[in-house]
Amino acid sequence: MMRPYSQTVARGTIAPKVEWLASRELVEYPDAVAFMEEKATAIARGEACECVWLLEHPPLYTAGTSADPAELIAPDRFPVFKTGRGGRFTYHGPGQRVAYVMLDLSQRGRDVRAFVQTLEAWIFAALGKLGVSGERREGQIGVFVGEAKIASIGVRVRHWVTMHGVSLNVAPDLEHFSGIMPCGLSSPVTSLAALGAETDMTLVDPALRETFAEIFGGEPISANGP
Repeated sequence: MMRPYSQTVARGTIAPKVEWLASRELVEYPDAVAFMEEKATAIARGEACECVWLLEHPPLYTAGTSADPAELIAPDRFPVFKTGRGGRFTYHGPGQRVAYVMLDLSQRGRDVRAFVQTLEAWIFAALGKLGVSGERREGQIGVFVGEAKIASIGVRVRHWVTMHGVSLNVAPDLEHFSGIMPCGLSSPVTSLAALGAETDMTLVDPALRETFAEIFGGEPISANGP
């Protein structure tokens, strides 16, 4: 087991404000990307605070920068979007909590690898609050329960500000993953629902928010979804 990483701000510095957004309605993928790019630019310029955005998408597939076309098994099933995040193909859809994380790594160590592993540590902690034990797999990015993947991670960094983030399978239709080889893996996927764990987003979201503060630090401030 790899040791957890931390990218909390250094002691003695003022904790950054982290804006928390949550969208109740499904968010179209191009709209989400446009918002992230605009927000990341503002953060890099010092015109906005860091941000975490919780949302769900309509059913779709995304292709990361390492995506292999052969891993898109059903190209006509759902819309497919090419994206600038790292990784391969993944699925997003209702019942999956997506957390887009926009942090200023110039204030958090400028270590992208550590950032990704801190995202994993965050999901471990959130799952723990929900009664589920997450694990790493050597050579893989994401969070597993047994042999099945429950959360995927893909990030992009521009001017040291992060975009994209984490997708946690709460209660999605797992059959929708059959149209791709998720993240290039032949291993199964799972969800909180499949494990008999908590699936109420009004309980999942507080677990994410509380553990984010423990892992990443920062002063959370709330706002309505964009």
